Amino acid sequence: MKMKPAEGPFRIGRSETGLGLFATDVIEKGTFIIEYVGPKITNEEVQRRRNTRYLFEISSRWTIDGSPRWNIARYINHGCRPNAEATVSRGKIRIKAIKRIKPGDEITYNYGKNYFETFIKPTGCKCRSCERKRTKLVGA
Repeated sequence: MKMKPAEGPFRIGRSETGLGLFATDVIEKGTFIIEYVGPKITNEEVQRRRNTRYLFEISSRWTIDGSPRWNIARYINHGCRPNAEATVSRGKIRIKAIKRIKPGDEITYNYGKNYFETFIKPTGCKCRSCERKRTKLVGA
C-alpha cells in the first residue's frame, strides 16, 4: 500500500531522532490530532513480530501493528515532556493535544514504561527535553 499524504494540521519532517510529525497550524489543547492505525493482530502474532517498534496494545487480546507507512501517526516520536497523549477507546487509538501546540512544534507523546525500558533506555532517550538536560550537564 502506498503512503498517503499527511492530512490534518501537521506534516512529516526531519526531527532530532529521524522523522517526526510537526504541527503546521495551531492545535489547541484537547483537540483530536490523528488516529494511530494499522492491522489488528493477536498476542500470538505479536510474539512473531516482537522486534517491531510500532506495536500498540489496545487490550489484553489485541494489538495494533502501526508499522505500515500509511499510518501517519507512526511518525509521532516519544517525548518525556509530551504535548499530546494516546488514549484507547473502543479499539481505537486516538492522539490528542494535552497542551497548545504551535506551528513548527514536533508532536510527541510518552510511549509508556514498557516501551521505554525495552527500546529507549538501552540507547538513551533522545527526546528534546532529555537532549537539553544532557547538553546542560556536558556544558557544566
